Amino acid sequence: MVLAAGLGTRMRPHNGQIPKPLVTVAGKALIDYVLDRLADTGVERAVVNVHYLADQIEHHLASRRRPAIILSDERAELLGTGGGVINVMSEFDGRPFFHVNSDTIWIDGVVPNLERLARAFDPTRMDGLLLLAAAATSVGYTGRGDFSMAPDGRLARRAERTVVPFVYAGAAIFTPAFFADVPAGPSSMSPLFDRAIAAGRLHGLRLDGVWMHVGTPEAVRAAEDAILASAM
Repeated sequence: MVLAAGLGTRMRPHNGQIPKPLVTVAGKALIDYVLDRLADTGVERAVVNVHYLADQIEHHLASRRRPAIILSDERAELLGTGGGVINVMSEFDGRPFFHVNSDTIWIDGVVPNLERLARAFDPTRMDGLLLLAAAATSVGYTGRGDFSMAPDGRLARRAERTVVPFVYAGAAIFTPAFFADVPAGPSSMSPLFDRAIAAGRLHGLRLDGVWMHVGTPEAVRAAEDAILASAM
């Protein structure tokens, strides 16, 4: 599942009438970084939800064959991070699946991070496994972090007015059980994170490499500099 239905409001001064997943970084659209990584990991089908400037994303993806694209049309109603998944849950055949933001970008280490995520996922212990980046060393990120992580990988939310080491890097593996009992319609994943944490079934894996938070036009330039530096 690739989430491409967001409004991308902070990026609009940069992109005008371009949806955020099609903003280019180092000559390549953000969504293509995600889909190329999924293809390299062996993913054969990807569901991509669309809402804002959906026609442009649909046109951009029309010629892609790896992975094969299944569009989830949310033009009439934006369903949110949780509702967007519920809307297409039948596509996953009751199996765990990758769940990736269309605007996340990172530089891999020796072993690709999606491959590491797949190897580490254990459905007997986890309903969700999140890829986490170190907040202090991520390019373009200035927040207080999202999660702390126990030695066994279990996650806890950042408490108010505190700082934690890890930020969600926008890629995860979830089981259908993570979304159990969520009704159809618009919904957020935030309460689902809390539910899985309370059950001890939300885990994290530290990203190997460099994660780039591309939320503003200035962050695009910082990401391009980081990619250029990694190629030298």
